[in-house]
Amino acid sequence: MNMKKFSDLVGLSSYTLRYYEKIGLLKHVQRNSSGHRVYSNRDIDWINFIKRLKDTGMPLEEIQKYASLRDIGAQTRADRQALLEKHREKLKQHIQQQVEHLDALEVKIDLYKSGKVS
Repeated sequence: MNMKKFSDLVGLSSYTLRYYEKIGLLKHVQRNSSGHRVYSNRDIDWINFIKRLKDTGMPLEEIQKYASLRDIGAQTRADRQALLEKHREKLKQHIQQQVEHLDALEVKIDLYKSGKVS
């Protein structure tokens, strides 16, 4: 599929897609005879994974590291797994912190509802 269709499908601008290609996150984008990018279903899956990592707070540098390890191949499986496990732990900590913030807000809202706060 062309960049416009791919961009619409994955919800990223063409600028972002070109940037990801420039920094090595999209290394295997095919080109047609006119030199235009042609994206595949595999590219959709990869971009969705990148978006998920970003949405869960993984820094772009870490995503690049993961992508580089992925490009090297199967011998980096343990390193990629370790990187994702480390991210999982950070994400769990972040979620716990957000739950604590939510609980504090609930307490404050309950005070307003009870009329104990002027």
